[in-house]
Amino acid sequence: MGKLDNKVAVVTGGSRGIGAASALALADEGADVAISYSSSADRAKAVVAELEAKGVRAAAFQADQSDPAKAAGLVHSVVERFGRLDILVNNAGVGVGVPIDSELADESAFDRQLAVNYTSVVAAIRAAFPLLPDGGRIISIGSGVGTRVGFIGMADYAGTKSALEGYSQGAARDLAHRGITVNVIQSGFIDTEMNPADGPTAPIFLPTTAMGRYGRPEEIAAGVVFLAGPQASYITGAVLRIDGGYGA
Repeated sequence: MGKLDNKVAVVTGGSRGIGAASALALADEGADVAISYSSSADRAKAVVAELEAKGVRAAAFQADQSDPAKAAGLVHSVVERFGRLDILVNNAGVGVGVPIDSELADESAFDRQLAVNYTSVVAAIRAAFPLLPDGGRIISIGSGVGTRVGFIGMADYAGTKSALEGYSQGAARDLAHRGITVNVIQSGFIDTEMNPADGPTAPIFLPTTAMGRYGRPEEIAAGVVFLAGPQASYITGAVLRIDGGYGA
């Protein structure tokens, strides 16, 4: 028996990296899992096959998380397919690192980053809370850069993640009367395609962590499962740092 048996979860950006690891970890605990993807249909299909091999129901939905309407529509599509929704994991995110005074600063890139990292997360939360049962779970993947920048060129990205944390803390207050918890995982440098451990920025990032290594997607997924489970019923409005000591 898994601690998430009979639950339905949706993980945005679930075709790879932290999203795929979180989807698989939730399935290991018995949850049926839907994932969203933007363009990686083949990868999403492969993740669904892995999920189904664990004996749970699974589905993938194409949804561009830069469009708040599609982010909200995803929530309704999952409920239509599975009949309910218990756990919302806002994982999809983008990162653009350019100093605000650089000639390379791109306003359209900023707008998309804000939409994916913040505006569409808000849209998904607003769509989900009326459909979640009492005791439902909302978990968003933030970043340590949201509270400790540490590098040039991160102002725009950091702003979106800081906004996400503030909104989540407010939403936790608003939804507490129904036992719906709203929490953020503040991730550190995780070995993904977006920021590989052998990438060009690794020599800059690694010295800022106490543990001196990149994290694994599965280490973030473990935090997702914990916050989604019954043991975390008294945790809300929290920021769980899984960052290898970046914020230490």
